[in-house]
Amino acid sequence: MIYSKTAVILLGVATGSVSAAPAPRSCVKITDADILNYALTLEHLEDNFYRQGLANFTEVQFADAGFDSTMYNNIRTISSDESAHVSFLTSALEAAGAVPVEACTYNFGVIDVNSFLVTASILEGVGVSAYLGAAADIMSKAYLTAAGSILTVESRHSSYIRATIDQKPFPQPFDAPLSLNQVFSLASQFITSCPESNPPLPVMAFPVLTLDPTTPAPVTTGHTVTLQTPEYILQPAHGDPHFYAAFIAVTGPTFVEAMPVEGGFTMEIPEGFAGQTYVVLTIGNEGVSDDTIAAGPAIIEV
Repeated sequence: MIYSKTAVILLGVATGSVSAAPAPRSCVKITDADILNYALTLEHLEDNFYRQGLANFTEVQFADAGFDSTMYNNIRTISSDESAHVSFLTSALEAAGAVPVEACTYNFGVIDVNSFLVTASILEGVGVSAYLGAAADIMSKAYLTAAGSILTVESRHSSYIRATIDQKPFPQPFDAPLSLNQVFSLASQFITSCPESNPPLPVMAFPVLTLDPTTPAPVTTGHTVTLQTPEYILQPAHGDPHFYAAFIAVTGPTFVEAMPVEGGFTMEIPEGFAGQTYVVLTIGNEGVSDDTIAAGPAIIEV
């Protein structure tokens, strides 16, 4: 779903509905084939990301950026892993009589080795949260085990890359699960188009929410940050100005008030979050669902 830069999204606070938002998950029957194709969509993205990166940046360029041959060859191994995941999921779908999605075209916005590795860290972290969040929807025990085997490898990728770029490799004792629509909202920002022949997936993207790029690092508990809504203006339909920032955790969301400013909202980083952290804007503070999310997720490295 694409919003123009002048779009105004009216939020039905009284009813809990969000105009132009995904349909409630309860209204959509999601099959194991849907989940496998959703996972394949993400693996295609990662596979293409690494293959493009290795095509664009040589071992010499990695060395010039301060990374040795061991690091370069480990990135090649990660790329091989992602290709194997694509082949595995494609074969599983074909064996089940389902049509596997094909790769899309992408724009990753990578300009050098350092931005490539930062983006790799983000994608691997999102992959972990995607498999973790989808696990509860998988009916087949065999598929659940297969997804779990990919999740553990994605987690190893994430930790390795985080350590390489001087981030804590395991910043929290628990990873945060993301819903299908939350993950797709992040992934769709890199997708420019997909084959028309791809089977449709029961997912939709929420409006984009991003951390102000001028935010000084490091971001820590208690800091006030601005999340930008670059392509739209959020307005409550019934005059209630209150929005909330929901920080996602496996134990449930932590809500803080989101204060409107020009171009977005400001909020304070709550306690209990570290590493790659996800936050969505909501129209209430009772829970996070497709009905209450107004925008996001945004990613904040805490």
